[in-house]
Amino acid sequence: MTDDATTAAGATGTLGYEQARDELIEVVRRLEAGGTTLEESLALWERGEELAKVCRRWLEGARARLDAALAGPADSQENGGGTTAATAATATANNG
Repeated sequence: MTDDATTAAGATGTLGYEQARDELIEVVRRLEAGGTTLEESLALWERGEELAKVCRRWLEGARARLDAALAGPADSQENGGGTTAATAATATANNG
């Protein structure tokens, strides 16, 4: 791996999703436009692969957070809801 590729790979870990996505779009644009040497094309391809991995990790993390958030309220309603219903029933019985 070249020094530039090593630096790019190290910097990839600190990119946010939008930064990685935007850079990936630029890499694809440059590859599609052509006019680069084989070495430049390979370097762009490798950078694109790293950026795609970063995007994939962000999206997987977002999916996990969404799944946890969606699972959380149902668990809270089952646990907390039962307590609230029992408390309301007790209050009604005591007042009624």
